[in-house]
Amino acid sequence: MPKGQQLDLAAAAGLVRPRDVLLCGFVAGQPVGFLEALGARRDLEDIVLYTGLLQRPYALVQNPAVRVVSGFFGPVERMARAAGARVSYLPADFEGLERLGLRLKPRVALAVTSAPDRDGWLSFGVQAGASYRPFVEAAADPERLAIAEVNPRMPRIDGIPELGGHRVHVSEVDAWVEHDSELVTLPEEQPSPDDRTIAAQVCERILPGSILQFGIGAVPDEIARILAEQPGGAFGIHTEMLSDGVMRLHEAGKVTNRKPLYDGLTVATFALGSQRLYRWLDANPSVRMLPVTEVNGRAVLSRLPRLTSVNGALSIDLAGQVAADAIGGRQYSGAGGHESFVSGAAAAPEGRSFLCLRSTATVGGKRVSTIVPAFGEGTRVTTPRHHVQYVVTEQGAVDLSVLSDVERPRAMIGLAHPDFRDALRATVA
Repeated sequence: MPKGQQLDLAAAAGLVRPRDVLLCGFVAGQPVGFLEALGARRDLEDIVLYTGLLQRPYALVQNPAVRVVSGFFGPVERMARAAGARVSYLPADFEGLERLGLRLKPRVALAVTSAPDRDGWLSFGVQAGASYRPFVEAAADPERLAIAEVNPRMPRIDGIPELGGHRVHVSEVDAWVEHDSELVTLPEEQPSPDDRTIAAQVCERILPGSILQFGIGAVPDEIARILAEQPGGAFGIHTEMLSDGVMRLHEAGKVTNRKPLYDGLTVATFALGSQRLYRWLDANPSVRMLPVTEVNGRAVLSRLPRLTSVNGALSIDLAGQVAADAIGGRQYSGAGGHESFVSGAAAAPEGRSFLCLRSTATVGGKRVSTIVPAFGEGTRVTTPRHHVQYVVTEQGAVDLSVLSDVERPRAMIGLAHPDFRDALRATVA
């Protein structure tokens, strides 16, 4: 069929074969209208959809003929899986998901874009991630389909010209549809007193002129708030996820982006936050969206002096192993860029990585320690002990990277809640 056709949603969904393989991005990179139209079909026989962080419980996911392979679980994946839907987790980091998309060459690649500009260019907006390059490759392959869902609410964000500019021309896609949908937002999480204590301890250890990476959650947001309000700054931003915290640092005049790579620019591979964040990003000359391997790659991160990563964890054992994406053998989230930035920051000149968690959690109505003697059978380790640098709880902060296997247990016990320290000491020979 000729390139660049504008179709209605039903016609575009009709391009999918009853047996087919599809790929689309995470969260705001999911073409809501197209997936709902595809879910209305009754002739599907065997559909595989590679994606992650489903933003809504699509009818498509409940179809027994459809298998969803998710690179990152969210509430929808967890609920759908518990309800018996064919939802599985792909154990790969964010870079690995891009490599897989390029290797598998799914027949249908989907993307959400901005409206065409006056020259016909579609911007991929808040989502580059692991799906940008597979989409562009599919668009250039006559045996495959690249279908864009144009959302007038999608901000237009530039990329780097030598990396494709984070855009595609309307004449290069096989088909495009229009669907007006509010971009998914991330509700602001109010920090607890423990979160504030953790954030303050991290801020005390962030060096002037650091290049910052923030994960998701109340602690990274609180760290950004503190940095925005206190003296100093001259920070750079090189982060997997661009959040409201990054916007606040910019607005406070704390970001100069003096760095050896992408000098003068805030770099990310996707954005997730408030509607105000998306408005701020639209045509913002200081921000660039890049493919995930150009953001998370170890060779890239090692070139960034004073790279400082801030991420979370669910549990850490006395040896320093980190569980951050699964609980009790059940998939909770995903590997994402966790290990990439923990190890990448530690390898960068004067780099620092911080893993932040409260010392206790409530599980089944019972308070438990997040610092455990050793992980039990079936525990999925997200980041190994030899990559971990700083661990921070409300009880303190420890640089594990300078401690031996004999010294680590004592240091980790000091990060545990006092109510659990005696029990932890009893497990150490």
